[in-house]
Amino acid sequence: MNKAVSIIKLLLVENSVEEAERLASVLRNAGITVRATHIKNATELEAQLQAQTPDMIFVNIASTSPKLAEVVQLAHRGGKDIAVIALLDTLREEDVTHALQAAANAVALRSRSDQFVAVVRREYDSLNMRRSVRRLEAALRESERRCDALLDSSRDPIAYVHEGMHVRANKAYLEIFGYEDFADIEGVSLLDMIAPDTADSFKALLKNLSKGEKPPEKLDIKARGADGKIFDAIMEFAAASFEGEPCQQIVLRQHAVSAELAAEIDSLRQKDLVTDLYNRQFGLSELDRMVAEAAAGAANQSLLLIEPDKFRQQLDTVGIGQADLLLGDMATLVRNHLASTDIAIRMGEHTFGALVRGRDPEAVRKLGQELCKAFSEHIFEIGKQSVSATVSVGGTLIGERNANAQTVLSQASTALRAALDDGGNRVNILDPGLQDRAAAAEAKELLTRLQQAITSNAFVLYFQPVVSLHGADGEFYEVLVRMIGDKGEIMPKAFFPVAEQHGLLGAIDRRVIGNAIKAVAEREKAGRHTTVFIKLTTASLEDATLLPWIAQQLKAERLRGDALVFEMAESKVVTSLKPARAFVAGLKQLHCGFALEQFGSGVNSFQLLKHVDADYLKVDRSYMSELTKNKENQDFIKQFCQQAHAAGKLTVAEFVEDAASMSILFTCGVNFVQGNFLSEPERVMSSIA
Repeated sequence: MNKAVSIIKLLLVENSVEEAERLASVLRNAGITVRATHIKNATELEAQLQAQTPDMIFVNIASTSPKLAEVVQLAHRGGKDIAVIALLDTLREEDVTHALQAAANAVALRSRSDQFVAVVRREYDSLNMRRSVRRLEAALRESERRCDALLDSSRDPIAYVHEGMHVRANKAYLEIFGYEDFADIEGVSLLDMIAPDTADSFKALLKNLSKGEKPPEKLDIKARGADGKIFDAIMEFAAASFEGEPCQQIVLRQHAVSAELAAEIDSLRQKDLVTDLYNRQFGLSELDRMVAEAAAGAANQSLLLIEPDKFRQQLDTVGIGQADLLLGDMATLVRNHLASTDIAIRMGEHTFGALVRGRDPEAVRKLGQELCKAFSEHIFEIGKQSVSATVSVGGTLIGERNANAQTVLSQASTALRAALDDGGNRVNILDPGLQDRAAAAEAKELLTRLQQAITSNAFVLYFQPVVSLHGADGEFYEVLVRMIGDKGEIMPKAFFPVAEQHGLLGAIDRRVIGNAIKAVAEREKAGRHTTVFIKLTTASLEDATLLPWIAQQLKAERLRGDALVFEMAESKVVTSLKPARAFVAGLKQLHCGFALEQFGSGVNSFQLLKHVDADYLKVDRSYMSELTKNKENQDFIKQFCQQAHAAGKLTVAEFVEDAASMSILFTCGVNFVQGNFLSEPERVMSSIA
């Protein structure tokens, strides 16, 4: 649910449109993107449910019409899966009982924003989980259908046995025993198809299987056909399931080759011919086994990825024709430094892998260092060429926290890329258990740096052009801020959460406003009529000294007030309506402008203009998603502009990323556009003491 592209579609059954707006804003302020619709009665609810399937319905339990039970009934009509959440003012036992009896999915307190948001997150995650399960079940049914077809067409004799009884067998299995139809052996014990002189040992095997013990991978047996004739065969076992029940899959093979030759064939299937390492397919199956062991509590397991640095340059030296020889020698060097319990794999074109067991984190890092040292000291003799090489080693420890094969592969790949990007010839091992502690230490360090930046004004401003589609006079820009760090500039998404947690957003606002006033004043002196949009956080709304301070800064720089347009998200203003209204009124006295961004996502966004006198309305960025293909979004923007212009407001569309969108926005009547397609943000000034 944290993905920006995820939009929750809401219906709010609430007597008060203002309360519905507030609830939607609470969710948006918590970082949840929502499309909310206010419902007044059962007729509107039915119409909305027919038009689209929402993700969630919020029902004020005190709503006069429709009642909670009626909403649940309508929501679940036709088998729809919609989460219905009952909204309570206070946590009374009778209200909770009523909600549960009405089959609501959950109850939430309107007065507790944190609890309300937590319930919404949980129920949306639960809804997505149910949807995923249904998709997986459908995929499983399709896979089972295909597997069943493959089973019937397979030349290998295959059967499924549950508690010693046949529950499924293919045609090849029936033929090898001399039966014509599965009905002849359905429910027949596997023991009845084993020669009498080996029946006792096989009976013991079946008893062990019933206790959950692991079967042998292969078993030499003497089988008995329908005609009573005895023949030698090899029985291969694998855990499986049939119609939801655990069972054993049995593949029967007759002795066509020697056991040694069969083992050699199996080994060849698992090996990469160029490097003589295990191939990727075998390596991934072993990784699956390893993560299963980790999930069960096994420790000291790791995946390492080893890749030569600048391999393309080495190929230029030895030639493409000698590449396999070079890779083979490299693989041998890797294998020679691994223990007999480790598994060496060719993971990619020139990437090797190692599944390592029995080494603690320090020993794993030491192994990586030994590999780097071995390569740096080795000379590869390829034909008439002598080649030296270094390698980078990236990996991850495997434990309960990351016991998933794809997660492990992703973490190891990321660690390897980081080692290569840092110059190569180095080891980078990720320890998931240390991530939380590392994150806490990083946050603490960032807080210290942030406090120092506020004191020394170590911030950088960027201006992104806001382009007029109708020839407005002057230049318009969005003000963006970066913090100067030891290794370069730090983006707001990194330091704003820390600033908010420690009450530093107001101080950052002052630095940004002060620096922006100076930058615009310099442009005005050069004859460039400039207007800038400056984002404001809610922390500044409660600061009674901010407006007088802005007035002083404007006076000191001899800058007109209408050069500044302060902007806030609609959802932030809704939840801080009283201080926002007072602040905007103060801005008007200074002749500064005000903009509402992310506008139009509320239940009745234009209702807000009765309380807050905004000059600009920035359409919610969710409506810009696939604008050229989404007729619904196009219609919304057109209607949005009509309402805004009728109210005397100018409109702005952000995140414009292609020329086709520009044409649509012009047709819809949008006044201003901005986005990286038009112009990347440009650094305009460094920090000012």
